[in-house]
Amino acid sequence: MISGARGNRGLEQDILPLFPLRLRRPISSWVKAHQDYDSVEEIRLRKGLPVCIVSHRGDHLLADGTSYLLTLQEDIDRILSLITDCSYHALESELANGFITIPGGHRVGLAGQVASFQDGSTRLREITGFNFRVARQVLGAGEKVVPFLKGPSGILHSTLIVSPPGCGKTTLLRDLCRISGEGMTSAGLRAVQVGIVDERSEIAACFDGVPQHNVGPRADVLDRCPKAKGIMMLLRAMGPQIIATDEIGSNDDAAAVAMALSGGVSLLATCHGNDFDDVKRRPYSSWLISGGYFQRGVILSRRLGPGTLEYAGEIR
Repeated sequence: MISGARGNRGLEQDILPLFPLRLRRPISSWVKAHQDYDSVEEIRLRKGLPVCIVSHRGDHLLADGTSYLLTLQEDIDRILSLITDCSYHALESELANGFITIPGGHRVGLAGQVASFQDGSTRLREITGFNFRVARQVLGAGEKVVPFLKGPSGILHSTLIVSPPGCGKTTLLRDLCRISGEGMTSAGLRAVQVGIVDERSEIAACFDGVPQHNVGPRADVLDRCPKAKGIMMLLRAMGPQIIATDEIGSNDDAAAVAMALSGGVSLLATCHGNDFDDVKRRPYSSWLISGGYFQRGVILSRRLGPGTLEYAGEIR
């Protein structure tokens, strides 16, 4: 099982200071009482509703009185000011995507009233909800699977990581990037140049263009760049031996992955699903599997907790 976290520091030092004091205190007290720092995954704030703490064990509403409710518009405005560093308009493009990355690599999802424009673009106008997702890097998460994924040339085979949401796909992918950039002598893995197309800012969690997670000393990151465009940019300009990208979720994504593999590099990617049969049933990913684009696969679950390794090896 993939384990280990930096949840205590991330929650206490990076996230809780962004909350109004009257919310910060009960959240901190609940987490300390339940000794749950390392398992807290999200803290959700919704206007007029109780604070919701989501952990590996489920979710919990702090519903003891109005002191635990996000009721004041000034609190919402202050949270928004803090997470945007008082520069709301400078982050309009990020807000249009519905999330903001803050120092530490944590992501803040946003909900509220959306304005749609004739050109097809959208903007959040009235923000009424925040989802603070606690970023966790698990160094060493990929070490146990490397022997099953290593090719004869001393680099990783093209690998598809499959799991339902919240089972550690991105955590594993991130660590495989780090390991590929550092090399792993004990497994016969040599250090190579790594290119990362981080369309959703989840792999490297860049803040001001700088990765907040350790993705290795030989990684070049294209943050918030569409997969198809980013893959071509990396192939043409950066000469990677491995390209990593998250979340194959459409025909365009699958085509971009095939494009990378035709460029002679190894590709590491993730996909939602319970197993390979599940992935094969989806039009946008079935032909990647049946066509042999990926030589290796990994399946993760939450059976024994997030990151439970169910399988690593040739795709069957």
